[in-house]
Amino acid sequence: MIRTLGTAAFMAMIFAFGVPASAETWEEGTHYQELDTPVRTDSDGKIEVAEVFWYGCPHCYNFKPIVEAWEKDLSDDVRFVMMPAALGRSWEPHARAYYALEAMGELEKVHDALFDALAGERRPLNTPEALADFVAGYGVDAESFLSNYQSFGVNARMQQAQSKIRGARITGVPTMLVNGKYKVSASMAGGHEAVLEVVDYLIARERDTGAE
Repeated sequence: MIRTLGTAAFMAMIFAFGVPASAETWEEGTHYQELDTPVRTDSDGKIEVAEVFWYGCPHCYNFKPIVEAWEKDLSDDVRFVMMPAALGRSWEPHARAYYALEAMGELEKVHDALFDALAGERRPLNTPEALADFVAGYGVDAESFLSNYQSFGVNARMQQAQSKIRGARITGVPTMLVNGKYKVSASMAGGHEAVLEVVDYLIARERDTGAE
């Protein structure tokens, strides 16, 4: 049976849980942050939304199905990209693995499995050799993986990504970087779903700015 809350009870719920923000109440400095100096994007002509993540992050793991569902409905003028972070030395092998697999055209085979192994199962895949053995189990050539892992191309991609992450002063994951100008995290927005609502708001804002 559904009952109407009295005023006192309703007010008590507001004080206990807060009032969800909406597009009209997203505030810079509270729900998102505008960068003092924008970072370069790689999506000429499109609004780029980058998720800065780490395969071993449980919050990224929980965010993954939410952001994947959101991505399916993106407009053609928006490009979503993943940007692996190396905020600590132990994160670097996993960021390199991402770019090595991407360079090989094999990322789709192993992306989900790496999340499951590192964030879900907390497996110690912390060396190039351990990662090569792991991806080989999914049909990826281990020798080719190791060759790409240390390649000039992967080194360049790593440097570019980490330069952007440092430029945006991102210190935690997952963080969404919108068009190189704004960053949004769950702690700012108030939860994973709210992050994407703020991102949608910023996409619309960028779209309106571009039309001016």
